[in-house]
Amino acid sequence: MSVAPGSDGVLVDRFGRVARDLRVSLTDKCNLRCTYCMPAEGLPWLAGPELLTDEEIVRLVRVAVELLGVTEVRFTGGEPLIRSGLVDIVTAVAALEPRPRVSLTTNGIGLDRLAPALRAAGLDRVNVSLDTLDPDRFTTLTRRPRLDAVLAGLAGAAAAGLNPVKINSVLMRGLNEDEAPALLRFALDHDYQLRIIEQMPLDAQHGWARDTMVTAEEILASLRTVFDLSPDPAERGAAPAETWLVDGGPARVGVIASVTRPFCGDCDRTRLTADGQVRACLFATEESDLRAALRTGADDDELARRWRTAMWGKRAGHGIDDPTFLQPTRPMSAIGG
Repeated sequence: MSVAPGSDGVLVDRFGRVARDLRVSLTDKCNLRCTYCMPAEGLPWLAGPELLTDEEIVRLVRVAVELLGVTEVRFTGGEPLIRSGLVDIVTAVAALEPRPRVSLTTNGIGLDRLAPALRAAGLDRVNVSLDTLDPDRFTTLTRRPRLDAVLAGLAGAAAAGLNPVKINSVLMRGLNEDEAPALLRFALDHDYQLRIIEQMPLDAQHGWARDTMVTAEEILASLRTVFDLSPDPAERGAAPAETWLVDGGPARVGVIASVTRPFCGDCDRTRLTADGQVRACLFATEESDLRAALRTGADDDELARRWRTAMWGKRAGHGIDDPTFLQPTRPMSAIGG
C-alpha cells in the first residue's frame, strides 16, 4: 500500500510510482509549425501575464527538488530556446542543492549560438527534434526551410560538450516512414544517440489515427534492413526508450513505443506547464493550478502539498487504447513534450 499524498519528501501516486523527473514547459510558442503538433497558422498563444515568470519557474523547480525529491529537470516548450531568460533559469536550477540533472528538449534552431552559454550555466545535455534529413521533407513537415539551422544546432551542442546529444525523431506514414536507417546512420556518423518515437495523439488538429501510425515493430523492421539489432542488456528502469545495440554495440538506438508498448507502470514523470499547471501525465485531461496559489501567497510547504495531491490522482495508464480515450484539449506545444 502506498503512502498518503500528505507525506513528506516524494511525489507518490496511488500505485506506488514516485515522480523524480520534472518536465517544465517554458513557453507555448514555437518557431516551427510541425504538422503533428500545430496548424500552419499557429495557435492562440498564452497571454504574457498567464505565463510563469523566470523567478516563479525557479521557485517551483526549487520546491520540487528540495521538498519533493525531484532529481531530473528537463526544460521543454513550445520551443524553450526562444525564452529570453533561459540561461538565467538554467543557472539558478543547476545551483540547487541537491543538484538535479538538467537537460533541454529543443528543435535546435539557434542552439549553435546558445550552447556554450547553456553549458556554462550548468546544462548537462540536450535532445534535439529531427524527423528527416531531406530539406524538402523538412519544409513539408515543419512548414519552415530550417534544416540547416537544426543541423548546426546539433553540431554546436556536441562542440559545447552537451553530451550525449540525443536526436528525437517521429516517423509518419506517407511522409518520412522510410528514413529510420538514414537517421540512424547519420546519428552513428556524428556520435549522436537516436530515439525514434511513435506518433502520439497530441496534435492541435486532432488528426491522429492509430491505423496510420508507424509502429515500433515497423520502425525496428526498417532499421533491421540495414543494421543488426540485439537487445540492450542494460537495465531500462524508468527510461521511456527501449534500447538496442547496433551491430553488436557499443552504439545504441532507442524506440519509444508510447502507444503500442506503453511504459506507464514505470513512469516517474511530473509536468509543469508554462502557465503553472501540474500535469500528472502528458495525456491528462485534468490540471492542478500552482500559479494561483503561488501568486496569492502560498508558502513552499503549501505548494509542495498541492503538488503531492495532484500527483496522488495520477491514473494507472494514459488510456490511449481505451475506447473512451479523450485527447488532451491542449496541444503538445502548450503542455511540453
